This record gives sequence, structure tokens and C-alpha cells, in this order.
Amino acid sequence: MQINILEYLSRTLKNKAEKTAIIDGSQSVTFIELDKKARILASHIINFSSAFNKPVAVYLPKSINSVVADIAITYSGNAYMNLDVKSPSIRIGNILELIQPVALITTVALSGQIKELNNELPLILIDEMGVSPVECAERIEQRLKMIIDTDPLCIINTSGSTGTPKGVVLHHKSFIDFTEWAIETLKISEDEIVGSLSPLVFDIYSFELCMLMAKGSTITLLPDSLAPYPARILSLLQNHNVSFLFWVPTIMVNIANMDLLTKISLPGLKTIWFAGEVFPTQQFNYWKKNLPDVKFVNLYGPIEITLDCTYFIVEREIRSDEPLPIGYPCRNTDVLILKDNNELAGVNEEGELCVRGTSLALGYYNNPEKTAQAFVQNPLNNSYPEIIYRTGDIVWKNQTGEIIFKGRKDSLVKHLGYRIELGEIEHVIINTLKIVSNACVVYNHSKKEITLFYEDRHNIPVADMKRSIASVLPKYMVPSVFYNMEMLPRNVNGKIDRLKLLQEVNV
Repeated sequence: MQINILEYLSRTLKNKAEKTAIIDGSQSVTFIELDKKARILASHIINFSSAFNKPVAVYLPKSINSVVADIAITYSGNAYMNLDVKSPSIRIGNILELIQPVALITTVALSGQIKELNNELPLILIDEMGVSPVECAERIEQRLKMIIDTDPLCIINTSGSTGTPKGVVLHHKSFIDFTEWAIETLKISEDEIVGSLSPLVFDIYSFELCMLMAKGSTITLLPDSLAPYPARILSLLQNHNVSFLFWVPTIMVNIANMDLLTKISLPGLKTIWFAGEVFPTQQFNYWKKNLPDVKFVNLYGPIEITLDCTYFIVEREIRSDEPLPIGYPCRNTDVLILKDNNELAGVNEEGELCVRGTSLALGYYNNPEKTAQAFVQNPLNNSYPEIIYRTGDIVWKNQTGEIIFKGRKDSLVKHLGYRIELGEIEHVIINTLKIVSNACVVYNHSKKEITLFYEDRHNIPVADMKRSIASVLPKYMVPSVFYNMEMLPRNVNGKIDRLKLLQEVNV
């Protein structure tokens, strides 16, 4: 019986100690080197604090060091929480204030930024570590023996409607369960070379760490800065003979639109998973046509599910006017499609996708109210406590049993792979920055644009508004389309008519 993720790494070290684990530009480390670095840092964490099952933040760019930090935190018996070094300081400050990590791992160069936000937060400087104290080796093993499978592994922050992100707590058992299912069902091989493009704050990255430990996969880190240059990304995949990708569709759509697969060959590529947002079928078919021998898998699941709850191996032809199914439930995960009256939807009936099983997150860290709203008692079971997660996504099941994604029930959207609460953008514009007195943010699904409707008698330049918003929110949350209106439309209740605005941008 496996209890924690590090048991994977222990087995891999016995067989693949000298194999390359991480490639980061011109640098690389073997598995034995990676493990040694992680244990040294874990010793410092344990010496620094007696904390157990507590969050430890990581404020590092995606690198060998960030992988070392996450594994080290796990060795110390705590939960890692990666922060985006490109996010505005206000957002980082809000996260730290809510989560209250026991320590933060960073570098000397970045430490000043954190001290400006929270001068009381204890820092561990990864580039000033000495040799691990010998006496800590036993203490690491003691920590590992203390872990049980439902203990937290990581905290991933997602958008929140009040301006402060929610910290989703994911546990060891859920990652083990998904990893075992993926290895068996989707046939992850012993020699995968992973082209890792997802930011550290994505759950995809955390699963790539599971592949690293469970299958001895080599992870090639693709710099976030290359996202606007897909040709350079493909060249790196070619140079490193990458065999496995798990990407958000946005970059794949750009590659299709630029017709890059006919110009750069990828002979090593065998498997492509994609998740995080809808992949337009026309662009998907471009990939399928140009890489006919590659296995494509569409996965679906919000961050509150580890890692995804449904999957669809694309083996049949999909018409360009047909949506890609999100498929079938993963093993040991039950998907309920509930109508408004909490009855199960039938074939071709729409309903909200709800999930039960091991894959569910533990909840939102330090946020019992939001947890209680999303993680609720299964309305189909009145006999004993059973929690389900209500995703807010509307789906339906076709005649062949495939689940089809329809859209969002509320204002949560998936944009560029990130789950965004549109209300958070409104909150920042109206309440934090006080740029305008009234605003409504909607999402144009066809053009994948965040659109801001607002009332502004002062005619503030759009460029100035963008700069102000970008000082508080990450780039992917800044609206790209702005409409200044004399008065936002109202419905009969006097509230902003969001449906009318949504219809205007999605005509």
C-alpha cells in the first residue's frame, strides 16, 4: 500500500539513480543529484521549523531549484505552495496573508521583494544553503513515517471573487490514485521525455513531478518566456526528442494557426494530453492530421479535482463543427450530472457536472465558508455524509455515453489555461483601484477575450486602465477589450444585465 508520493522516488532511485531527471537550458541533474539537493533543503526546513502538514511557500522561477524546493518540502512532511514570481505584489501579498505559510523558500536576489510584502515571514534562501546536518537524516525518515495518504501535498491558488485567490488543498492519495490510473490506462512508458511548459502554479506541473518520480521520466523545462514564440518551443522539443506533452490548448491553437507542424518535425513525440480549456476542433484536427501516430487525450477537471475527472482518447474522426468530448470518468471517480432539481440528467439532458471520490481536494485553505459552498453533501445520498464537488460546469451526455462540455454555470471561466473568477477582476477595478464606479466583465468564448464594459465620464485612456489593472492582477486576467458605456444595461431587478452583455460579445 502506497502512502506518499515520495515512495515513487525511492523506487526510481534504486533503478535510475544516474539517469537525467531535469533539463533546464544548459543545466541538468540526475535523479541521485536531485534527491541529494532536496534532502539537504529538507534538513534545513526541519531545522528551521517543527511544522508538520503546514504550507511552505516557494517564490522561485521555474527551474531545477523550484523542483528541488517542492520535493524538499514534501520530505519535510509539509505542503508546498508555488507562487508566480510574475504576479503583481498585491496578489502575492493577499495569498500570503490568507494562507500564512510557516516559511518561504526563495533566493537572495528575490528576497527583497518578499520582505517588502511581509517582513515577518521567515525566509529560507536556497542559494545560501550549506551542507545538510547529519543528524537530520533520521528526522527526515521520521517525518515520512508520520505522513498518511490524506495529508496535504500541495496548495494551488485559484481566482477568488473577493480579490483574494482561494488556496485549493490537494493530498497525496489523490495524486497517487490519478498517477496509477494514468500509468495503466493511458500507458505512460518508462522512457518518457516530458516537455514541461505549464507554470509552477498549475496542477499539470505537479503531475509532471509525479511522472518524474513514478516512472523516472526526464522533465525538460520550457521557459515561460517562450510562450509568445511557438516555433522556438517546437525546436526545443525537437532538439530534446520530447515524447510527452501535457499542455493547455492555447499554445497549440497558435501553432496550428501558424502552420508550424509542417515546418518543424517532431519524430520523438508519442503522446499529447491537453486540458484547462476548450480546444477548438478545427485546430485540433490540424494537430491530428500532421501527427497521425501520436495519441491525443482530452482531459477535463477543475483544480478542485486531482488532476482531472474525465478523459477522452481521440481515436475517431471529429468533425470541425463538433465539440471534442470530455469523455468518460477516470477510474475511482464518479461523475454526477445534476439538473436544477438535483435529479440525475438523462441522455441529451443538460446539467451541472458534480464529482465524488478520492480525487476531491480537501477544501480551500483557511476558507471554511467557500469550502462549504463548493464541497457539499451529495443530494442523492441522505444515509451518511458524502461530499461532492459542484463544478459549476454545464455538460450533457450523448447516446454513446460521451460527456460533452457546454459552458459555465456562473462567472468562472477558463482562459489561457487559468481558471478565472470574472468577479475578481470587477472587484479590483471598482473596489481596489477605484478606476470606475461601475463595471461588468464578461468572456467572449469564441474569440477567447476578457471584455470589460464600464461607465466612465472622465474618458480615462484604455492604455492607462490596462496599466493600472496589470499592477494588481496577472497579465492573463487583464481585459483585452474595453467598452465605455453611458449606462450599463439593467434587468427588471435593477441589476446589471450580464446575459445581454454576454450575448453582445458572443454573437
